[in-house]
Amino acid sequence: MVTIATWNINSVRLRMPIVERFLKERAPDVLCLQEIKCQEHQFPYEAFARLGYEYSAVHGQKGYHGVATVGRIPLAEFSRHDWQDNGEARHVGVEIGGPGKGMILENVYVPAGGDIPDREQNAKFGQKLDFVGRMTRWADTIDRPTMIVGDFNIAPLESDVWSHKQLLKVVSHTPVEVEALQRFMDAHGWVDIGRDHIVPPERYYSWWSYRSKDWKVNDRGRRLDHMWASPELAKQAIAHSVYEECRDWEKPSDHIPLVTEFDL
Repeated sequence: MVTIATWNINSVRLRMPIVERFLKERAPDVLCLQEIKCQEHQFPYEAFARLGYEYSAVHGQKGYHGVATVGRIPLAEFSRHDWQDNGEARHVGVEIGGPGKGMILENVYVPAGGDIPDREQNAKFGQKLDFVGRMTRWADTIDRPTMIVGDFNIAPLESDVWSHKQLLKVVSHTPVEVEALQRFMDAHGWVDIGRDHIVPPERYYSWWSYRSKDWKVNDRGRRLDHMWASPELAKQAIAHSVYEECRDWEKPSDHIPLVTEFDL
């Protein structure tokens, strides 16, 4: 068995106490973090090692973005792609289980895309669509069992958002973004593991805005975080869990962890 977790932590150093709590309570074999907001030399390697997570691959930058994958089982950095095409730290890939043997695990933080869903009026939205386009061309070349996880910043299905009708023109749920994500899925035949286990139209969210005073009462969530796998790998996924309780912990991230268990 191998368990893989993903979590947009929104500053790993600020939220190390809840990361530690999660690792002690749930103990995934591998944890993929997005938005670590630190440079590589600032990452809390020692804190993770004390928790048994001695292996790591970190792609960071000063103050923004950044991704990290840590494991209590052997893993090694495999790739870094600049899908943003400007040097931002938004991806790191690792190989689990030794060179040429194990699964490839890709950890990605797709840009949010700003507020206006129009590339002519909002350059950030264009950058987001171009990012997904570069991911799509990459996905077309994959030749090994691969998993890609992280904050995709797109909620594709109607049941992935609190109100499909009200969010149709809101960045993260617009038809143009959903169509771009579908092209990415089709490029490799990815299986959306979360939706394999939490079948639509069942509610499934992974993010709630900090602006909401009581996130549980209002429940205006969106599923921005994803765990997708190559078809042959997806068949070995035996469980998928969503940890909404973490949104209630002290100084929480606005995202929650997702965990998939594989029988490899």
